[in-house]
Amino acid sequence: MAEPQLASFRRMDAGTRADYELLHKKEQAYIEALPGRLIAALHRLDDSLAGYQVSRLEHSLQSASRAEADGADIELIVAALIHDLGDELAPENHSQLAAAIIRPYVREEVWWILDKHGAFQMKYYAHHLGLNPDERERWRGHKWFASCEKFCRDWDQMSFDPDYPSKPLAHFEPMLREIFSRPPFDPAIICETA
Repeated sequence: MAEPQLASFRRMDAGTRADYELLHKKEQAYIEALPGRLIAALHRLDDSLAGYQVSRLEHSLQSASRAEADGADIELIVAALIHDLGDELAPENHSQLAAAIIRPYVREEVWWILDKHGAFQMKYYAHHLGLNPDERERWRGHKWFASCEKFCRDWDQMSFDPDYPSKPLAHFEPMLREIFSRPPFDPAIICETA
């Protein structure tokens, strides 16, 4: 007898054990395919938000290349690679979307940096638009303020150069696959050590 392909219920409270075992199995396969979907989303950045001298994909590759050249660890390199993935679906809060995507797989410092990088980036341009360039100051004194400042100063805001020799996406794919194949919310990874 062939395994059913669809759950039998039309309301969750009417589902059976067999329904939820089927859905769990399908969900696990879907979760395992996450790295591939993230790579596809990065490719879509090659055709987004016009006006810069480089595409958002190239900006992301430059940011990750700079992070790697600077000796950053794999979590920060991958964070630099995906930091603007939210631009497509959440342009007003792209930082928080990128942070939510990576949060189950990295230490707290890394997702905090992604969550706040939009506000920290304002230091470099907000004054031209009549906005507050010191938006980041509300987090001054936070234990990861300097880490986010470095992320933005040395990798993000620097990465709009059409002549920068960034590494290709294929170079970063194994790192991305490693991070997003970790067990989610593993206390040995996500918790900061003293």
